[in-house]
Amino acid sequence: MIAVKLSAVAWLIGTFLLTGTAGATQTNVAPSSVTTTPPVDSSVVDESQFPAYVERLKVKALAEGINQATIDEAFANIYFLSRVIQSDKNQLEKKITLDIYLQRVLPEKKIRLARQMYRTYHSQLERASQRSGVPASYIVALWGMESGFGKYQGKEDIISAMATLAFEGRREAFFTKQLMAALLIIQQKHISADQLKGSWAGAMGQCQFMPTSFITYGADGDGDGRIDIWNNIDDVFASTANYLATEGWNKNEGWGEEVKLTKAINPARIGLEDDKAKTVAQWRKLGIVTSKKAAPGQKAWIIQPDDAQGRTFMVYNNFRTIMHWNRSLYFAISIGTLAESVAQN
Repeated sequence: MIAVKLSAVAWLIGTFLLTGTAGATQTNVAPSSVTTTPPVDSSVVDESQFPAYVERLKVKALAEGINQATIDEAFANIYFLSRVIQSDKNQLEKKITLDIYLQRVLPEKKIRLARQMYRTYHSQLERASQRSGVPASYIVALWGMESGFGKYQGKEDIISAMATLAFEGRREAFFTKQLMAALLIIQQKHISADQLKGSWAGAMGQCQFMPTSFITYGADGDGDGRIDIWNNIDDVFASTANYLATEGWNKNEGWGEEVKLTKAINPARIGLEDDKAKTVAQWRKLGIVTSKKAAPGQKAWIIQPDDAQGRTFMVYNNFRTIMHWNRSLYFAISIGTLAESVAQN
C-alpha cells in the first residue's frame, strides 16, 4: 500500500524522500496519465510548452467526469511553478539515526504543546475517537507531526503545483492523478479553487492529505455537508481518525515498544512482512525481553530501524497501519512515542 502523506517536519529535516504522504493510500480515483505527450526531459523543462499541456489536462479532466464549470474555475489562474520542480529534485537523502530524528521532531516543547492541544480540544477529539475507535492521543500526534497542529499547511496553489509536476514528466501519472482528485474536491464544493492550497508536493490541510487521500478518507466531522481539512477542526480530526480506522486500526492494541535482546537475533526474522510475525510469547523464547504489559498471544514483529547497532522494537499491526500513512519507520515510531506521551498527560 502506497503512503502519500509526507510529514511537513520530515521535509524540513530532509530525512526521507517523497514517495507519496496522508500522508495515504490512493484509491477511488481512476488512473490518470496524460499519454498524448511524451515524457518531458526533467533536466530541461521548456516552460513555453506548459499552456498547451494544460489544455490537454483540461480535455482529460472533462473525459474523467469533471464538469466544465469546475475546469473553468480551477484553471482560470493556473501558472507554471518552477520552484516545485526544484523542490522535487532537491529532496535530501541524508541518513540520520533514530535518536537524532526523535530529538529533532519531538522536542519537549512539542510534547508539551501536544498535551495542551489534547486538553483544549478534548471534546472534539473524543467524538472522533468514539466514532472510529482510534485513540485521541494518536489523532493529536498525527496532527502535530504533519502540520504543527495546523500551523504549517503550505501555501502553494495545488492545481498549479500538480499540473507543473505532471508536466515535468518524471512522475506524470502520479501527479496527474492527484490533479484529477483535486478537481473533484473543487467540484464537490468542499473548497473553492482559489482556496485550495497546500505543500509543493500536494499535501493539503492540517492533516496533510494528498488529494486522492482526501477523496478516500476525508470525513465530515460536524455534519455540515463539507469536508474542510484546512479550517474545520472537527473535519481534521474525523478525517485523520477515518484514515487509521479504514486502514485497519485495532482499538484493543497499542503500537509497540522498545525491547532488549538477550542474544543476537537472526536478521532474516526482522521486518514487517506478514510471514515474519510471531506471538509475543514466541519472541520471548527467542530472547526478546518485553514489558509485562505485552500480551503473550499478541501478534508482533521485530524491527531495527538503525540495524543491529541501534534500538530494537517489537511492534503490532497498528504500527503497520501508521506506516500506510507514511512509510518511514522513524515517522511511525515518532507517532507512537508522541501518542504515548500525550496519553500519559
